Amino acid sequence: MNQQIERMKELSRILTQASRAYYQEDREIMSNREYDSLYDELQRLEQESGTVLSGSPTLSVGYEALESLPKERHESPMLSLDKTKEPEALAEFAGSHAVLVSWKLDGLTVVLTYRDGALAKAVTRGNGEIGEVITNNARVFQNIPLRIAYRGELVLRGEAIITYTDFERINEEIGDAGARYKNPRNLCSGSVRQLNNEVTAARRVQFYAFALVKADGVDFGNSRAAQFEWLRGQGFDVVEYRKVSAAQIADTIAYFAEKIQHYDIPSDGLVATYDDIAYGQSLGRTAKFPRDSIAFKWQDETCETTLREIEWSPSRTGLINPVAIFDPVELEGSTVSRASVHNLSVMRALKLGIGDTITVYKANMIIPQIAENLTGSGNVKIPEVCPVCGGPTAVRAVNDAETLYCTNSKCSAKKIKSFTLFVSRGAMNIEGLSEATLEKFIAHGYIHTYADIFRLQRFRDEIVALEGFGEKSYANLTASIDRARHTTLPRLIYSLGIPNVGVSNARLLCRFFGDDLDRIISCTEEEVAQIDGLGEVIAASVTGYFRDEDNRRVLDDLRTELIIEQPQETGQAQVFAGKTFVITGAVHQFDNRSQLKAYIEERGGKVAGSVSKNTDYLINNDTTSTSSKNKKARELGIPILSEEAFLTLEEAGTPTDV
Repeated sequence: MNQQIERMKELSRILTQASRAYYQEDREIMSNREYDSLYDELQRLEQESGTVLSGSPTLSVGYEALESLPKERHESPMLSLDKTKEPEALAEFAGSHAVLVSWKLDGLTVVLTYRDGALAKAVTRGNGEIGEVITNNARVFQNIPLRIAYRGELVLRGEAIITYTDFERINEEIGDAGARYKNPRNLCSGSVRQLNNEVTAARRVQFYAFALVKADGVDFGNSRAAQFEWLRGQGFDVVEYRKVSAAQIADTIAYFAEKIQHYDIPSDGLVATYDDIAYGQSLGRTAKFPRDSIAFKWQDETCETTLREIEWSPSRTGLINPVAIFDPVELEGSTVSRASVHNLSVMRALKLGIGDTITVYKANMIIPQIAENLTGSGNVKIPEVCPVCGGPTAVRAVNDAETLYCTNSKCSAKKIKSFTLFVSRGAMNIEGLSEATLEKFIAHGYIHTYADIFRLQRFRDEIVALEGFGEKSYANLTASIDRARHTTLPRLIYSLGIPNVGVSNARLLCRFFGDDLDRIISCTEEEVAQIDGLGEVIAASVTGYFRDEDNRRVLDDLRTELIIEQPQETGQAQVFAGKTFVITGAVHQFDNRSQLKAYIEERGGKVAGSVSKNTDYLINNDTTSTSSKNKKARELGIPILSEEAFLTLEEAGTPTDV
């Protein structure tokens, strides 16, 4: 059974990758015959095992929005665990019994209930007594089975998590630094409790089972490990665990401590549980804790070192963060030499001074922090000017903490949002320049304007020496930058961040002016306003941008670094020119909405996100739906087209039947 599940996961991954390459990246990594063969194999395995994993290519997932999350009382209270930081205490807990030692994942605990082989209910832990029903969202978790072979009632507990990789990706997409999530747990909590499960799906939430509560009629031989393996056979990902004796506790802790250095799943410790189910249950519980399990929290390793410098790191909000630079030390298996001090209040409380002896540690074995200052000279001076632009700084009180800000509205560090847009996939598409990396490069003075990105080779040695970089990272980055030098005019126009000019409007603008940048730069409001789909507001934005001398100077400098390629003739008649469409609901004739959007734009049309008086057609295969977009379209007298009706537009110019 486990082999079948693993093969199904592998097939799902391969087929999804092939589909994405074919439909979204316009390349073919396998033949249609090979794809069909693998798809048929996946279907057969799903039928044989009675299990269908979420995200399977055989599923057609529909999204749904709710007005609220109902609350529900748990059948049995979900208690917290007693904790220890001492390996000896964990060994003492084990005694003469075998225990399962597993990750204590740092996410949101969720209880799943299956009936007749289908997911029936998902409820968050809440306060341990009452949780929120999130069944709608659990259906789009990345890795839970929606159907299982077992037909009795199954109740299990697990942790919903978001990996560090996805956490960083999502944070990079958030323009406002103040709106970023503090850690993966906070992001996961918000993602699991969304009212619209399309948002949950985009966040790539995963679920790892850590306890079986109920599975009537199944003999587990009085073993928790057997329960875990049975759950694995039903298609669940189970938290990694080891079955050990008291004598093996120290080595087991060392194993997990080594692995957490590079573990992509957030964890704040370990959990030990008696494998003997009956013995564990016989111990009962205290008022707060069950006696069959105990949590082990990492004992923070500290090192003594010398503070050498306070680096002042500006961000796009104007906030200038102090960062402590100290003599390198080995912590939890890696070398660290810097730690964020957070704000001026923390810096002053620690009485930091250059040359001070400090102790440092990694919070949860991950994030470097200063534990204490052993000498406390307090000689660090607060900079009066911004290290990036030289503008005056000011100390402000924010949430009872003193922080340092740059007051110059044109500080390049504050333009990080525009640089993030510039390198994004729809714009210049430069991989390796995340927002965090851009902030770092700007703070070090490597980047002041867009053109500087294409001149980073001037700072090769400094970049290679930066923490988190190296020869390979630098080589990958420069290769991506070189690829980006060859671009198209719509990408360039979009990358400039002109207000109200997104990808679609950039294409319309370039098409109207014959993909001639000089004509766009010198255009008038009257010319832009006559472009179908743009109008006076966008016309004012475009001409206002190019009238600004600073913008013109930046663009002229940038043009010297780029090769703007002329578009290839597609041969497509512009049958949708001047027409604005809105797409909603599932699509059937196209692989996804993005493919349908591209189809419309190739034929001169524009795709908007919401229905308005400027909308010409709403595309929704459920034409009789009472959704908000359908309702708005009917109120405004806008035709609602199925895909079949839409496709007649290209031939007839107007729908034959709506």
